[in-house]
Amino acid sequence: MESLSKEFLRLVQIMDELREQCPWDKKQTIASLRHLTIEETYELTDAITDANWKGIKEELGDLLLHIVFYAKIASEKKEFTLVDVINGVCEKLITRHPHIYADTKVENEEDVKQNWEKIKLMEGKKSVLGGVPKSLPALVKAIRLQEKSKTVGFEWDNTTQVWDKCNEELHELEEATKTGLHHKIEEEMGDVLFSFVNLARFLQVDAENALERTNKKFIERFTGMEKAAAEENKMLHNMSLEEMDALWNKIKATSINKT
Repeated sequence: MESLSKEFLRLVQIMDELREQCPWDKKQTIASLRHLTIEETYELTDAITDANWKGIKEELGDLLLHIVFYAKIASEKKEFTLVDVINGVCEKLITRHPHIYADTKVENEEDVKQNWEKIKLMEGKKSVLGGVPKSLPALVKAIRLQEKSKTVGFEWDNTTQVWDKCNEELHELEEATKTGLHHKIEEEMGDVLFSFVNLARFLQVDAENALERTNKKFIERFTGMEKAAAEENKMLHNMSLEEMDALWNKIKATSINKT
């Protein structure tokens, strides 16, 4: 613990020095740092998806730096300090874990989640869904909305019901395509995606991570096609779909054999 305190204070001191002496660091504001923080967050999620522990360690360090940086700027403006940030999250954790720091009884993790949401409402939140950021990517937002609504019991009883809902939404999408009305097709497509996010939850699959793994797999196989085509002195846009499909299956078979 002593070593942790020493290294954390070292980071705070370095931040103070950079803010005073470095032209770039002196110039930064919370607005100028915002897009960099988003970038660092996505780099962390990439490392997590790849189970790249070295990358996770590095990206966590970058995010920690951003936290210290924001707190430094806030203290200069006399809004709050780093100590306020730390104390705030400590108090929040204690308040929202009464099964640890008080006499509340829980049976499982779902009880913990339900208590968490109840306490947030008692603290002044107007809706269970109020804690879901508006700027979240749509897929992640769908996951969080469903997780939040589940805490008040708004949830299917079993996976069979969710499968039925997915099939129902697929049928409605198919019917919408027959109308030729783009806004209706888009609406039904949204319902299909939302229902399959629900299915992913019931199958205990992270829908965002699953889709990202598929994205990475597609990139690997498509670039493999491009490389294979180049080795034959060809380019994909000059090849037929059948030729590209044959290359795709070849690359796919190779990648499957590797795993």
